[in-house]
Amino acid sequence: MICQSCHKNPATVHVTEILEPPEGEQVPADASPGIQEQHLCNVCAQAAQLPHGQIHSKKSVAEIWQLLKLSAQKGRKDRGLACSGCGLTLLEFRQRGRLGCPTCYETFRQHLGDLLERIHGATAHIGRSPGLDDEELVRLQRVNDLEQQLECAVREEDYEDAARIRDELKDIKED
Repeated sequence: MICQSCHKNPATVHVTEILEPPEGEQVPADASPGIQEQHLCNVCAQAAQLPHGQIHSKKSVAEIWQLLKLSAQKGRKDRGLACSGCGLTLLEFRQRGRLGCPTCYETFRQHLGDLLERIHGATAHIGRSPGLDDEELVRLQRVNDLEQQLECAVREEDYEDAARIRDELKDIKED
């Protein structure tokens, strides 16, 4: 096979790139991603700054791993928001539905809030907290209920009821 770039030398570097659709573009669920193949000689591959090296019969696992990491980093350039810990991009996170490392939680914080709200219906934990006894749990639930009633009373401009609820909340919180 001849190099697709210079059309002179034999192609020794073969690159298969899976093309993702642009973010926001609607793609049918059964559509497969586009595939682009390049067949280049060593000179053209170096000019294109593709991560590759001479093929030896005995490459170490570390060298292969380094080559794969370089290839992944090159493919992730200019793809938007990416995690500094593992290199996961926002597009990859949305496709996989999984984060890659603990740093991803900070990197994608703004997008996680929306996702958690869609999945769980809330962005704050609702339910039993570890280490609380039943009495404390009942007290916290009562405080939560009273705070919601207080918001409702203020919204409806029922200030007498709001004052009563406020005082009850104050008493519970002081205990």
